[in-house]
Amino acid sequence: MIVVTGATGNVGRTLVRLLAEAGEQVTAVSRRITDADVPQGVRAVAADLADPAGMSAALEGADAVFLLTGGDLFASEPKEIVAAVSGPGRIVLLSSQGVVTRPDSASHGRFGAEVERAVVDSGVRWTILRPGGFASNRYAWAGSVRANRTVAAPFGDVGLPIIDPDDIAAVAAAVLLEPGHDGRTYELTGPEPVTPRQNAEAIGQAIGEPVTFVEQTREEARAQMLAFMPALVADTTLDILGEPTEAERRISPDVERVLGRAPQPFAAWARRNAAAFR
Repeated sequence: MIVVTGATGNVGRTLVRLLAEAGEQVTAVSRRITDADVPQGVRAVAADLADPAGMSAALEGADAVFLLTGGDLFASEPKEIVAAVSGPGRIVLLSSQGVVTRPDSASHGRFGAEVERAVVDSGVRWTILRPGGFASNRYAWAGSVRANRTVAAPFGDVGLPIIDPDDIAAVAAAVLLEPGHDGRTYELTGPEPVTPRQNAEAIGQAIGEPVTFVEQTREEARAQMLAFMPALVADTTLDILGEPTEAERRISPDVERVLGRAPQPFAAWARRNAAAFR
């Protein structure tokens, strides 16, 4: 049986479905989850990694854990989190590219590195997944696209190889279901760098109407971001979006190595999620 934490998120929801379709017994874990949130036959357990002791019920009968540790856990102790889910003896960790590209960043690098270290030092079998930016971050534009067919964002012509969360889920499923992935770290990116301006064009094509791109200044974007994220997170995010390192621009071959196919382009994500923008 496989336990999936973050089971109602952009990666977890698809991963739960893929594992269930493969015939695996699955326990889906999230802070707020019911049987209505998961496929038939999947066990739903409400639990919070911020309270590691409360994970014991979710882990009953488990052979492996998919571990997702988000920014809301920065105040938690990584060793305690990992110790609480290490009982099954195998962890597939969804980490972040920022562990290696922004090692000095408290928001993007340091906490993730501590979690990775705790997993490696735990003595269990492990695999680490380090994705770059998510295509699903573009859901933040849905309101303005629906309202007036416009998006506003900074750095309109800076491209990054953002990844479809469904590809992250597919890699995680393969790693959990197939042998040969223990002790490996995979960097996950999309197939090509795409700019915010190109993202807007792809969304317009997906909904069948043009979407106007409005370029923000860094200061305008920061003010908007501070409404829903801490300043440190906003500043590092803007650094990545505006002045990505060579490593953040690099297209990784790891999705294709694991899945035997190239990662999906942003346009495919936009077509599949067009209803959110109509």
